[in-house]
Amino acid sequence: MQVRDFIKHLKNGERPPLTLILGEEQALRQQAQQALANLIPEDQKAMNFGRYDMHQTPVGVALDDATSIPFFGEYREVVIDDPYFLTGEKSTDKIEHDLTGLQAYFDNPVPSTMMVLIAPYKKLDERKRLTKALKKAALIVDAAPLDERSARMALAQIFKQHQVDIQPPALDALVQRTNGQYSVMMGEVRKLLTYASDGSPLTVAAVSALVPKQLNDRVFDLVTDVLRQNAADALALYRDLLAQREEPIRLNALMLGQFRLLIQVKLLAQKGYGQGDIAATLKAHPYRVKLALRQVGRLPYHQLAQAYSGLVDTETAMKTGTIDKALAFELFMLKYTGQASAHRKGKYTASRS
Repeated sequence: MQVRDFIKHLKNGERPPLTLILGEEQALRQQAQQALANLIPEDQKAMNFGRYDMHQTPVGVALDDATSIPFFGEYREVVIDDPYFLTGEKSTDKIEHDLTGLQAYFDNPVPSTMMVLIAPYKKLDERKRLTKALKKAALIVDAAPLDERSARMALAQIFKQHQVDIQPPALDALVQRTNGQYSVMMGEVRKLLTYASDGSPLTVAAVSALVPKQLNDRVFDLVTDVLRQNAADALALYRDLLAQREEPIRLNALMLGQFRLLIQVKLLAQKGYGQGDIAATLKAHPYRVKLALRQVGRLPYHQLAQAYSGLVDTETAMKTGTIDKALAFELFMLKYTGQASAHRKGKYTASRS
């Protein structure tokens, strides 16, 4: 069941005795959790709401709570966080969990208790009897990461509900500045809604002023400047990042990661892979792959390889202390620009976010 349908389900008066919220999208998990928590009146939560982290508390403690009768209320809610024993994860925790007792509870949940398992994982270990018992008895809420299209639709619906006009280019800017990640977008929504509370529309300028670029996004801009052979802008941006106390080695590592992605995307695209297939093969966020495809479209492979090789050499020089860390990138940029200009056949154009 999707989160939006689950919330409607609860508003219609349903109170599932056993719920599994499964998926890696933090914002969706939080929405489902909040909707469940709202079912317990505020003045009853102190006695009828319990939350237990399985890395810190034995599940037996949660079971004792779940099998107790509500105190001055109709329902009790027990939340089990991070039930890693439902996955293939090997934990180093020295906590003994009563998994036999938990399975028995799954087979016969207490009607006056709403037990909620928050599983921030892509999937569970389907081979385990405990997992099978849970999936058989629980209402399963899907909190898997949203793709760009679904995230856009969800955000547009939220702004519509609050009667806020967000222009399409402004929504594009929000997607770009959050790398298409729904949870990151949701972290910015309250700020944007507050800005628009006086009826002001959300424009590109408003989003640009209110939503800061993440470090990875700024590194994307830096890589774009490198690929354009724009030494002046690349060096200005790099110095700006250093002024914000970013470490040169970290910046170099992030650029290496971006160039590695560009090379992989380039090779897979040449083999006929589409955007979705590339994202699945590389296990990368689809939006990152989309941007990478834009960047590498007209670039020759050797230009990417030269940049990657140059950054590897720069990292080695930084780590061995053979060069000043802050100066290393500047020397790489000047050398790379000179190398690439010899091979250049036409002006590289790319739209910079």
